[in-house]
Amino acid sequence: MGRPLAIALLARGRFDATGWALGTTIRSCSSLCHVMDAPATDIMTSSRPSKVRTSLPSAIRAPTPVAVTPSCTMSRARYGGNAIDCREGVMDGRRMAARVFHAVACLAVFLPSFAIAQDHSAGTLRVGAAKVDITPAPQDLPDHYRGVLDPVFSRAIVVDNGVTQVALVTVDALSLSGAVVERLGERIAAETGIPVAQLLIAGTGTHSVPTAMTDADAPSPSALLWERRIVESVERARDRLRPATVTYGSGLSYINVQRDRIDPVTRRWWEGPDYAGVSDKRVGVMSFRDVEGEPIAAYYNYGVFNVVTGMLDLVSGDVTGAASAYIEDAVGEDFVAALALAAHGDQNPVFFNQTFALRDLRIRDYAARGQDIALAMPPPGGQGLDRADPTVARLMDQQRRVNAALGLMLGEEVLHVLRESPPGASTAAIYTDQRVVSCPGRVRTNQGRGGVAGVYADAAPVEIRLGLVLIGDIAIGAVSGAPYAAIGARLKAESPFARTMLVTRANGYSAGYIPDDAAYGHETFAVLNARLKPGCAEDAIVDGILGMMPPSRY
Repeated sequence: MGRPLAIALLARGRFDATGWALGTTIRSCSSLCHVMDAPATDIMTSSRPSKVRTSLPSAIRAPTPVAVTPSCTMSRARYGGNAIDCREGVMDGRRMAARVFHAVACLAVFLPSFAIAQDHSAGTLRVGAAKVDITPAPQDLPDHYRGVLDPVFSRAIVVDNGVTQVALVTVDALSLSGAVVERLGERIAAETGIPVAQLLIAGTGTHSVPTAMTDADAPSPSALLWERRIVESVERARDRLRPATVTYGSGLSYINVQRDRIDPVTRRWWEGPDYAGVSDKRVGVMSFRDVEGEPIAAYYNYGVFNVVTGMLDLVSGDVTGAASAYIEDAVGEDFVAALALAAHGDQNPVFFNQTFALRDLRIRDYAARGQDIALAMPPPGGQGLDRADPTVARLMDQQRRVNAALGLMLGEEVLHVLRESPPGASTAAIYTDQRVVSCPGRVRTNQGRGGVAGVYADAAPVEIRLGLVLIGDIAIGAVSGAPYAAIGARLKAESPFARTMLVTRANGYSAGYIPDDAAYGHETFAVLNARLKPGCAEDAIVDGILGMMPPSRY
């Protein structure tokens, strides 16, 4: 491979049989191959530009371009894939080009370790789907919870092509810890025969389900029962396997909005709707029907924070829980509509006035008691609010109605996509992969929810678990954190598969908030409290998922 070709492959983010996973492999090999001076080039820069980044309004771009680029080494991961260990460093175009050229010599050594050996043969599809109620019992709710607004579920879709089985599971929970995912994987593998490497399990991000069970490293009996119900959803889905077709469609929903903005009064960074900010409105819908044309399930992908009902202190699936319930009611009670949460780390519901008003009331009430929480993290849920106050009661009633309205709006768009999706395919190849990337970490040493500069100390590297599921030409990337919308949009733009989605809070929640590189200048809650140093995670996620894609379409 000549030098200009090597540069071009990496710069455009496309991978063929020759250049497959080149971007990731460069990081693997460059630390092991001798790096020599090479002619400077204007093609390669320290951070590959993306269409999303260059379209950002200048008001919300980082004031100083981030010049940090990770260099990485690779080792086998404990999850059966690969691990990439990123170390912080600054590289100019000359040094990066040199790494490209000399890394090419390493491709023959390192490429074989990037893919799990699998049979890529297309086979006749069978699909089964199920949902199981996982609403906590009253005695298992924390003291500040007041009951249940709507039931919450574990939804599972099992896809089988006679060669490979994959389970797609979504759980109405904020997220699931690595320990919970590990236990679930072991139990699902033991009871269904579906290997851990072929399981994608993700939380829906609802802030209205207690985290005591979802984060349980040492589970209680009630937590184990909750996990048992999730396993049961996969068992039921597998038991319902029947000949089926798969298709994919895409629509638009305007219920999310960029939440990082400059406050118009204080002129400081704060949380609020930035209608000109980056926001991915696309709804990706992978759907399944049996050979008679009867609908089985939809796996839909959209990015929005599920935070509308969080101050009610009632169990709820929030916006996407309402959307799934609406879709399932419209299609039929046996239909399963599983929300796979897309990149959402900076995406609030577009209607959020009641929550802002309730926050102001709580700040006022705490101040009257001599406690300033204006710039601090408030207590969980609606603690501290006077529910006998007619204003509080009215705002909370509005939150219920807003949640139902947003769920209806998203649900209607999914139904629209289902109606207009092209005919499905009855055969498909299935391919899965998982690996871990590790990026430099940091710990914040000062306080303030927003509008202040963060102060940090070095911390241990942060592991980000990545996954890939390919069903025919539908690519599902996965990441164990809450990335900003620009990262998801960049993956879709650079993927060789036109039908690509990114599922977040998937297979654990090891990374927390993951801003895109251009957002690290935002002095907002998510950026200030991100545990990842700038300059590693965005490239590691996009390049890592692209690097898992096979060199050819089977």
